[in-house]
Amino acid sequence: MKKTMLTAAAAVAALAMPAAAHAGSAEGKLQVKLLATGVLPDGDITKVLNATAIAGTALAANPHTYANDNVVPTLAIEYFLTPSVSVETICCLTKHHVNGSGSLAGTTLVADIAVIPATVTVKYHANLGAIKPYVGFGPTLFLMVDSKPGATAATFSTRTRMSSELGVAVQAGVDVPLGDTGFGISLDAKKYWVKTTARWFTGAGAEVLATEHKLDPWVLSGGVSYRF
Repeated sequence: MKKTMLTAAAAVAALAMPAAAHAGSAEGKLQVKLLATGVLPDGDITKVLNATAIAGTALAANPHTYANDNVVPTLAIEYFLTPSVSVETICCLTKHHVNGSGSLAGTTLVADIAVIPATVTVKYHANLGAIKPYVGFGPTLFLMVDSKPGATAATFSTRTRMSSELGVAVQAGVDVPLGDTGFGISLDAKKYWVKTTARWFTGAGAEVLATEHKLDPWVLSGGVSYRF
């Protein structure tokens, strides 16, 4: 009987070890965040590279564009190299439209741009007791995985492509642990500097319009975290 009890106790301990190893901790090496994120891009034209299709008054006068804002879920994964220094990457997919303003007011140029803002930042954390503010910076790659001509652009093109580009991001935020459970609340703000080139093509593949845009979005997030 004693041997059976010892064997059962050993089995329970063995089963409990993985759970203990992954138990939440306010000082753990890994932190996962589930956030609601507002993506607020600029989208303004910085240069007209080719205007074969609509050369004339609208582009020659005062052309501007803007991209609409969006709110998406975001997953962030962070690894702490030291208690004060960490590396973080985020994963999200956001969709936008590019519409005209200025002399292009009322036009719709790009529809349903799907963007993956692949970003890695190095962060420095200050420990102020219950509140842990941080700052960070790092590179980003805006992957443009899908786009279609807007209603206006569809009158002179059948396909559009936006270039994937490298840029940089800076961030600041705060983590607020909820006791020693590993759970917490996180607020984060990122500013990106990145451009893209939009190109429109006919069905035969001829380029009829190309414009360079600055995206430079603010990305504002808030949600829950778990550190272990």
